[in-house]
Parts: sequence; structure tokens; C-alpha cells
Amino acid sequence: MVQVLAQPQLVTFAEFADWKPENRFYELYNGVIVEMPQPTGDHEDIGGFLAETITAEYLRLNLPYRIPKTVLVKPASAESAYSPDVLVLNRSNLVNEPLWKKSATVVQGASIVMVIEGVSTNWRDDYLTKLREYEEIGIPEYWIVDYLGIGGRRFIGNPKQPTIFVHELADGEYQVTPFRGGDRLISPTFPELVLTANQIFEAGKE
Repeated sequence: MVQVLAQPQLVTFAEFADWKPENRFYELYNGVIVEMPQPTGDHEDIGGFLAETITAEYLRLNLPYRIPKTVLVKPASAESAYSPDVLVLNRSNLVNEPLWKKSATVVQGASIVMVIEGVSTNWRDDYLTKLREYEEIGIPEYWIVDYLGIGGRRFIGNPKQPTIFVHELADGEYQVTPFRGGDRLISPTFPELVLTANQIFEAGKE
């Protein structure tokens, strides 16, 4: 479970960025600082596998992308900031980012190639809050990797089952495609990527 830190008052993003300590993970939700829990081994394995796989693909294609370690994504309309499990940056647009140099934070969809979130107990954040914010920012591709199958039944069905949702931005709105089992994922950004849902799920079990 995430732990909400006791706050005497709401904070702005600027205050959060100045306060945020190194080597500890926090996000900001509408002015409330939230300490992120230590991830499980499976969560880290799956995130690492996806980061390595996608890195290999953009290096093969000689694209100006990079997967950073602790960059924040900030929506313009809220005092919020998120640290995705996997964030693929378009380095060629970072020169236009007003918060990049000081706070390692991006606010423009043009800087963000794709975002991947692994689902944990606070699944509503990934399925609802972050989805809405990432859509508003204009992030072209957003994956929700529900490897435990713990999201709401309206998303993953009944009985629940591990599912990956690939969201593609079209005319300002996300169009979503679910992938399960042996389904090969279709990535709008990396159409030649050969990767099945099971390969991702199994990355946390090897």
C-alpha cells in the first residue's frame, strides 16, 4: 500500500521538487506527497525486462530516445508529478522543457515517446488517475501492465486475469487494446517489436 505522508498543507510542484530527497521515491497527487512503496522483485524484473527490450529496439533503429531512472512527468493542469516504471524520452525535445535542467521533469507530450506502468495494489492510480493525466499531456503511447490481474473487473474481466493494455493516442483520446497470454503486443511506436504478453509476465518468474 502507498503511504500518504502527513502534511500540514498542500504543496506546489515547485515546493515538492525542492524538497524531494534523492534515492527515495515519491509522487505528487494534487498537492499531496505520496511515498511509493518498495516494489516487489517481480515488479522490478518486469520493469527491467521491458526497459531492456525497448532500449534494444530504439538503439537498433538509431532513434534519439533514452529511458531515464527517476524523471518526473508533470501534467499542466494539476499540482501532480509521477515517476513511471518505464519512461521513454525523446531527447531531441528536452531543449524545450522548462523544468528539465533544474528538476529533471517533463511536461510536454513531444518529449515522451511512451510510458509503462506496472500495476500494484493502488491500481486505480494507473487505470484512472494517470491514464487521464497522460492523455491530457498528449503522451502517444501508454501501457498498463497488470501482471497480477488485480485491476477492476470492468477492465480485466471476470474471472480476473493478467492483462496488458496498450493505449494509443488518436485525436486527443486514448484507444485501448488488451493483450493476454500468447497475444503479440502491437506497439504504435515500435511496430516491429516482437513481444507477447506471456513473455512479459514470465519475466517476473525466471
